[in-house]
Amino acid sequence: MSFNRRSKNITEGVARAPNRSMYYAMGYQGDDFQKPMVGVANGHSTITPCNSGLQVLADAAIEGLKEAGANAQVFGTPTISDGMAMGTEGMKYSLVSREVISDCVETCVGGQWMDGVVVIGGCDKNMPGGMMGMLRANVPAIYVYGGTILPGHYKGQDLNIVSVFEAVGQFSAGNMSEEDFCQIERRAIPGTGSCGGMYTANTMSSAFEALGLSLPYSSTMANVHDEKVKSAKESARVLVEAVKRDLKPRDIVTRKSLENAIAVVMATGGSTNAVLHFLAIAHAAEVEWTIDDFERVRRKVPVLCDLKPSGKYLAVDLHRVGGIPQVMKMLLKAGLLHGDCMTITGQTLAEQLADIPDLPRADQDVIRPFDRPMYAEGHLAVLKGNLSPEGCVAKITGLKNPVITGPARVFDDEQSALEAIMAKKIVAGDVMVLRYLGPKGGPGMPEMLAPTGALIGQGLGESVGLITDGRFSGGTWGMVVGHVAPEAYAGGNIALIREGDSITIDAHKLLLQLHVDDAELAHRRAAWKQPAPRYTRGVLAKFARNASSASSGAVLDKFD
Repeated sequence: MSFNRRSKNITEGVARAPNRSMYYAMGYQGDDFQKPMVGVANGHSTITPCNSGLQVLADAAIEGLKEAGANAQVFGTPTISDGMAMGTEGMKYSLVSREVISDCVETCVGGQWMDGVVVIGGCDKNMPGGMMGMLRANVPAIYVYGGTILPGHYKGQDLNIVSVFEAVGQFSAGNMSEEDFCQIERRAIPGTGSCGGMYTANTMSSAFEALGLSLPYSSTMANVHDEKVKSAKESARVLVEAVKRDLKPRDIVTRKSLENAIAVVMATGGSTNAVLHFLAIAHAAEVEWTIDDFERVRRKVPVLCDLKPSGKYLAVDLHRVGGIPQVMKMLLKAGLLHGDCMTITGQTLAEQLADIPDLPRADQDVIRPFDRPMYAEGHLAVLKGNLSPEGCVAKITGLKNPVITGPARVFDDEQSALEAIMAKKIVAGDVMVLRYLGPKGGPGMPEMLAPTGALIGQGLGESVGLITDGRFSGGTWGMVVGHVAPEAYAGGNIALIREGDSITIDAHKLLLQLHVDDAELAHRRAAWKQPAPRYTRGVLAKFARNASSASSGAVLDKFD
């Protein structure tokens, strides 16, 4: 029996000969044309430690495909290192790379008429980009996460990438020696793998496991461990079985499975970026899902895991005590997951979790039981008000009191805001406004980890508010609100804020409010002019022209 779409859809005889000749040139034999042609979207690169350990996983997937009777067709996808680009003009390309990656997957799978695809990625935008491409192509597909990094160590403390950004603030405030600063910089990243806390990459990998398009336990494995290689090979085998059953991503990604994924994001204390990316994933899957759905899930799902950035532990610690399957089993037992959702293995979620204990191990505190959660409700709150009528996202874990009213300190770019923090011009009670950093205005919604890390390093993380139409790193915590929509460049009210205006951030009331009356706002709007675009050619210009609002995922193909 042939599972090869290309073989079945090319006219017999002479018309097929040129097509087959191209394959013979690569060593194919006659019987290969009866086998599934399965793509391996390989995100390996030496740009970033997140991706520099992916080749061994791609090799394992290729071997697994061959053993399962399929032909591997390998192609590359690019990556941008968020950690390396942070605070620079390069950060504007990060979200853009999500779209480029998804286009790569869709283009290669569609252009080569592949029967299935294994997508392998590591850094933050590899995750949603690969998933969006899988859903657009909609052939049997599986996501292989490159794996998390092991922690660095210095003076008895575990380190990770966020340790460096916070050290900048501590050093500038005179609270850290130059020797300690340099040692943290050198020791924070000990090898390959994605950033170690429940930051964006680990958040998305965990959610993909809950979504049903990655293998159980695979989302929290360390890149350098042998089990990650074995999981990549097993993923390939599972995919070939899915090709035989014609089990496609859109059979798996439904409104119910999206709820499962977001429940896991909430339970693990995941990144604010999950909101933006799952809006885009739902759009690619053509599943109805809005920003208000995140708030609906948040209110019923507690934060169960004590994970960085606002907690103590890293993804490898979660893995040691049961990983995402343990978290999911607890949610399932509490009626907070849909157990009947199908997974890429051919089993339902409930069937996969059947042998997992109902309760977490008693000898650990990474995963809390339901009667002692970290927080009674989820941590990613959707705020609205006259500053963000379409909604914005606040991460409210780790804060003693997620409410502040203070004077606006207004900045039209990240660099001037960071300079003000480093010069100690920002004081407790201020509300920083970083604008013209949205999908169109940035362009590309750059992440604001450098300013927020500097605030935390100076001890201002809970006493200074920061709002932006840009994004935050998954490593960010504090009194921060991102994804403000409509953005400044599109004429949102964030563009009308003036220095000293009073602003309230109130996570209890889900409110982001500018205390300026409507008449004055109308007067300011009449005088406002949209700035000239920062870029008029190339990929950034294309992104700025086509990107939708952050409240709909900042996607490029929302044409209705």
